[in-house]
Amino acid sequence: MSVLALQEYEFERQFNEDEAIRWMQENWKKSFLFSALYAGKFELRKPLVLWSLTLAAFSIFGAIRTGSYMTFILMSKGLKQSVCDQSFYNGPVSKFWAYAFVLSKAPELGDTLFIVLRKQKLIFLHWYHHITVLLYSWYSYKDMVAGGGWFMTMNYLVHAVMYSYYALRAAGFKVSRKFAMFITITQITQMLMGCVVNYLVYSWMQQGQECPSHMQNIVWSSLMYLSYFVLFVQFFYEAYITKSRQMAAAAAAAATAAAATAAKKRE
Repeated sequence: MSVLALQEYEFERQFNEDEAIRWMQENWKKSFLFSALYAGKFELRKPLVLWSLTLAAFSIFGAIRTGSYMTFILMSKGLKQSVCDQSFYNGPVSKFWAYAFVLSKAPELGDTLFIVLRKQKLIFLHWYHHITVLLYSWYSYKDMVAGGGWFMTMNYLVHAVMYSYYALRAAGFKVSRKFAMFITITQITQMLMGCVVNYLVYSWMQQGQECPSHMQNIVWSSLMYLSYFVLFVQFFYEAYITKSRQMAAAAAAAATAAAATAAKKRE
């Protein structure tokens, strides 16, 4: 079939190829800039320090404010009230930090940008975690579901420690490997506690008690927390146990080689 016989769409007919060619003649050298930006590795140390410090400070304040509220409810009204009471979403103090929490999940996607620009390895756990937390937190906030106070407070606490660690690392401080292990353990614990909260909400709902949520939310939340638990356990094993064994094996091999070399010299 002849090209001339093809049906033309309006946007195709109105396209100005002369302007397109003229623009390309004037700007084609920008392709080198785009290629350099794509291929280059950026240190971004100072922006990363500022970014991590900002998120650390935000998470610390959030953890203090929501943690104080949840502790007060837990101590004065009991566990069930702390899980099921929707006042976390509209209380005089907690309402701000609840809304700030869900909104913060959008800018936190910027973590991935730093990883990409610095040419570091982007693992599945990282982007999966960021995307699903954003989707679930916005989805749940609109319904003011039970358990939200615990979910948000735990996340604030973990992020307060995690982003403080990132800021120290970005600033060039040498931080103990055990601190990184501790952070991953707290993340694993958070996922287990999330499952426990979901179970409590489900149990109280089944008993006909006032614990406002719905099965769809509980199912999605439980699947999310369970998947996080599996992925963080896998990460812990690969990052700390497997690597420790590899480092120990390499050290042993190096020691054996050094001993063999010394023995030959004595001969």
